[in-house]
Amino acid sequence: MKIFVGVDVGSVSTNIVALNEKDEIAFRYYSRTNGQPIEAVKSGMAKLRADLDDPEVLGAGTTGSGRQLAGVLIGADIVKNEITAHGVAASREVPEVRTIFEIGGQDSKIILIKDGMVVDFAMNTVCAAGTGSFLDHQSERLGIPIERFGDLALQAENEVRIAGRCTVFAESDMIAKQQYGFSKPDIIWGLCRALVRNYINNLGRGKKLEPPFVFQGGVAANKGIKKAFEEAMKSEVFVPENYDVMGAVGAAILAREEIETTGRETSFKGFECLNTDFRPSSFICNGCSNSCEVINAKADGTIVAVWGDRCGKWQEQLRGKQKGSNGKKETIPVK
Repeated sequence: MKIFVGVDVGSVSTNIVALNEKDEIAFRYYSRTNGQPIEAVKSGMAKLRADLDDPEVLGAGTTGSGRQLAGVLIGADIVKNEITAHGVAASREVPEVRTIFEIGGQDSKIILIKDGMVVDFAMNTVCAAGTGSFLDHQSERLGIPIERFGDLALQAENEVRIAGRCTVFAESDMIAKQQYGFSKPDIIWGLCRALVRNYINNLGRGKKLEPPFVFQGGVAANKGIKKAFEEAMKSEVFVPENYDVMGAVGAAILAREEIETTGRETSFKGFECLNTDFRPSSFICNGCSNSCEVINAKADGTIVAVWGDRCGKWQEQLRGKQKGSNGKKETIPVK
């Protein structure tokens, strides 16, 4: 089978998608990163190889907070930010989409689309209120599996207002409401409304939010959050079938477009990359007042990629050493 691969490495989950030549999802993988992105990518790629019986990869793309690392590991043809990847994937599902609500494990985004192009976006700051990790924590505190959170929210009978502007305040307010005797469904529904209210007030401030609305990311599985968005927007909010791997879908689409546009062969390293001893390291560059943290990606002990230097000094040095004096590519450590 000939496929295009998309890899989305986030702080909480690592997702891999393969699109066949008919643009259908032939493989999808969702797994917790657990602080080990390299191992998560390797495990996902190994499963892809096994499930599709050693497929032919025509192109590969990466996205997410670990996109640079994953891109070097697998030999990606294109490395793109999450905003672009999610926008492309949502447009695939809902061609007329105008507003994308995306909530993942550690961050939240709002993306505005016009004529299939991203025209504006916003991301949450250091506060994790409303993200998947915050909801996981609350489900544990309430003794309710996160899978039941949304269903319970829909069973609420009373209006309960929860402070949602901060994770600490939200949790304190929830405890107070429990002490007043409100039921868990009432409290959960109040939390869902508070988180959506906070999301729109912060990320949507000053922006014109227009339908069609698409809600994606792991939190899109929560029916209570979806209902709260629909209540706030007074409009239907569409949740794609593959809501939890949309970043990877976008990366695969972008990889296909890159290969088709340039006409070149893929840079994908093959599944042999699963056997590579791949380790990152870093150092602080003291060349100027920026004091950049420069990341070195090492494959079997040799630096194969560098990023993080704002001026490009170390990246240029690596490219020069890779070219070598005889014009042939050879990989030499730079630090």
